[in-house]
Amino acid sequence: MLAIDKLKVSSGEQTIIDGLDLEVAPGEVHAIMGPNGSGKSTLARVIAGDPNYQVDGGRLTYDGQELSELEIDQRARAGIFLAFQYPLEIAGLSNSVFLRTAYNAICEAQGREVLDPLDFDDLLRAKAELLKMDHGFIYRDVNSNFSGGEKKRNEVLQMAVLSPKLAILDEIDSGLDIDALKSVATGINQLRSSERAIILITHYHRILDFVVPDRLHVLVGGKIVVSGGVDLAHRVEKEGYENIANSQSG
Repeated sequence: MLAIDKLKVSSGEQTIIDGLDLEVAPGEVHAIMGPNGSGKSTLARVIAGDPNYQVDGGRLTYDGQELSELEIDQRARAGIFLAFQYPLEIAGLSNSVFLRTAYNAICEAQGREVLDPLDFDDLLRAKAELLKMDHGFIYRDVNSNFSGGEKKRNEVLQMAVLSPKLAILDEIDSGLDIDALKSVATGINQLRSSERAIILITHYHRILDFVVPDRLHVLVGGKIVVSGGVDLAHRVEKEGYENIANSQSG
């Protein structure tokens, strides 16, 4: 699904990602942990196509196609989804209208049938029920006056409706209390699929107690320094990122 080979990325004069390698197959959930400034969010945004970052070297391939050939909207239409660390508020635009517009744009690009407002409303309600969300939630303006937990649950709802092939969740757990975390994690687990790859970016191991990844990577200094199973998260908590990076380089 996603193949990254010796990726180098900069912003202005600063190199942020420096020789990163990663492969993610359909059906897999990969978690990426790392300290602030290690390049986690940069990686997410580069995959999505953020023009504020410059790819200086390496290859980044999605579903067999070189991503540099695709603009941001083309990547979204091709099935790449990014849940933001800090979701934007859009007053005056309801979740239902926003999601129907995005859903139909993806359907048109992929040769699938678009839905009229009534049929889409049925789909949206079904997805909300799957995630155990109140129906009133889906008719509110996008993230407007939402709590932190509601914004993150709304990102999961968007993922459920748009049904991406590759979902990148950038610190979906940040700022959540334990109840909101469990709710978001339940939603993510509901959306695991043999046809969907998920990259879960996080600072802390606690979400990994609820969303158990197939593979965990530690990103330090713009490159993955060690990969392993979910037990690696407990090693990170015990030893810290710097000690793990030093042990690997040694």
